[in-house]
Amino acid sequence: MAEHNDFGQWGERIAAEFLEEKGYGIMRRNWRFGHRDIDIIAVDGGTLVIVEVKTRAGNTPVNPETAVDGRKMRSLAMAANAFVKKHGIDAPIRFDIIAITGKSGEEYQINHIEDAFTPLPY
Repeated sequence: MAEHNDFGQWGERIAAEFLEEKGYGIMRRNWRFGHRDIDIIAVDGGTLVIVEVKTRAGNTPVNPETAVDGRKMRSLAMAANAFVKKHGIDAPIRFDIIAITGKSGEEYQINHIEDAFTPLPY
């Protein structure tokens, strides 16, 4: 597996552990719908939380969360819609971003942005 894939998987694992420590229930990780994917699907109280994880090495001048652009938001909305329909979920949905800056084995920072965006209709 490519190094950037390992790095991304590390970030998703750290994000899932972080959410579990905050009391979230993790339903799925890396859920796929065609070529779209959702990094983490979790439950916070009665809310379904769709989480996009962005991980960057600490020497990057750009915040990781800026990589979630309009196209990615639409893609997440379509995947979330498919997940909700497939599993018959009737609950409020929230879209969060977890930005991790740093590397495995070193210090890292987590920025959890709750209710980061409301996707536009697609």
